Amino acid sequence: MRKSHNGLEIRSKLWIEVSGEPVFGRGRRILLEAIDTHGSINRAAQEVDISFRRAWSHIKAMEERLGVKLVERQAGGKNGGGAVLTDSARKFLEKYEALEKDIQGLVDKRFKQIFKGGAYV
Repeated sequence: MRKSHNGLEIRSKLWIEVSGEPVFGRGRRILLEAIDTHGSINRAAQEVDISFRRAWSHIKAMEERLGVKLVERQAGGKNGGGAVLTDSARKFLEKYEALEKDIQGLVDKRFKQIFKGGAYV
């Protein structure tokens, strides 16, 4: 996140961990959204510029650590393969996006309070 105030910019990063292991953050959100858009893990991986193997690893880690299935997969073949987000994934994305927006608002507000009037130091 980035907001400008008197030439300064504020950035913050939000991610969720389970037992110290990363579960979800901006990159994984973008990956799930790309899967939703393209209906394919491979095409989503290409869009976010990671390998299929890395995308698959992220999906497996998220599902294991959250304890829910996020992506329904169908192997390729005569009718082709594909991937779709589960209802659980959609609900999780909604909650994460709401949290991200709220955190951004809090950070922006506090930044303006602390650095108002150009008091940098």
